[in-house]
Amino acid sequence: MRSRRGPRPRAVVWSVVAALLLALGLLDHRYGTFHDAAVGGLELGCALLAVAVLLLSPRLGPRALPASAGAAAVASLGTTAAFQAPADPYGATEPAALLGLLTLVAWRAAPGWTAVTAPALIAAVVLRPLAAGVKETGVAAAFFLALVATAALGAGLTVRVVAADRRRREATVRLEQRAEFARDLHDFVAHHVTGIVVQAQGARAVAAGKPHLVPPALERIEQAGAEALRSMRAMVGMLRDADADPAGSPDGAGAVLAPLAGIEGVRSLVEGFAPVGGGGCGRARLRTEGVLEDLPVEVTTTVHRVVMEALTNVRRHARDFTEVEVRLIRSGDRITVEVSDDGRSRPALGRALGGGFGLRGLTERVNMIGGTVQAGPGASGGWSIRATLPVGGAA
Repeated sequence: MRSRRGPRPRAVVWSVVAALLLALGLLDHRYGTFHDAAVGGLELGCALLAVAVLLLSPRLGPRALPASAGAAAVASLGTTAAFQAPADPYGATEPAALLGLLTLVAWRAAPGWTAVTAPALIAAVVLRPLAAGVKETGVAAAFFLALVATAALGAGLTVRVVAADRRRREATVRLEQRAEFARDLHDFVAHHVTGIVVQAQGARAVAAGKPHLVPPALERIEQAGAEALRSMRAMVGMLRDADADPAGSPDGAGAVLAPLAGIEGVRSLVEGFAPVGGGGCGRARLRTEGVLEDLPVEVTTTVHRVVMEALTNVRRHARDFTEVEVRLIRSGDRITVEVSDDGRSRPALGRALGGGFGLRGLTERVNMIGGTVQAGPGASGGWSIRATLPVGGAA
């Protein structure tokens, strides 16, 4: 998932919409659409109402939006029925705004409201050219607007279906991930409790002959208990968060968390890495700095997951790379894991392989223990994923 900072898409879209509506309004005024005293005032009022509802639509809910759009449609239909002669040409501002409202209603409105409001909007758009009677130009204009209204309705319904399907997939992935968190919670607690039991047994065994070894053993037992509580609190917090974003791939495969793993597991991942299609080039190498043997199991498992996801992304997205470097750097109470390659990206293949949720899931897992993730172009080309994780009490 490679993103660049830029203007907010929603603000840009609505700025463009407002500019287009303003331009259409000026054209209508230029060609005399609103000049007739009897009809022009009604047409101008309907156009302003439709434009106002369209521009305010981002602030309207699934019921307020269709209600407001329905009011604009009723006003337009009333104006169509009010005048009997084509005193003024049919303007473009009002139908453009009504078509925009039709698309938004089909996309965002409550289903019951959509079934009522959409036909009213279509009728308001199509019937206006026929108000002066069935003539060749009016029929042609009505037919064209009917096609455009059908396309607008289809576009809104398509977006609605796609959004509903995405929510369903995200809910499925969320449930699968929570089940994996529950299993990991059991593994973490079992790991820590086992260490506590072993250290307690050792302290009891040496209490009689070497009492001076008991206080250090008790201190280690306290540390293991604190780590177990931290793991439990972090993972239970994720399980209780009803708004947690899903992770993994759309089919749920990426939601499975990595099993408990240590630094040796990371070495095995790097040694077993091979690029797509095999071959002798593009191998990975591991570089380590600092002491890595005393890391908590939550940290080593997360490091393992970061390396796994990064190497998977290299296989999916990198092209023509000659080297993949995995670096583990322990500095004080933090460890940094960075995976970088020197290849070129191939986004089309990444989309074909169904990517998109992997980095989100990785970010969730790293954030769960207080770490951060950064992904972007490398300093010397290629791509880099860098995660900084707290160790011990900082986690």
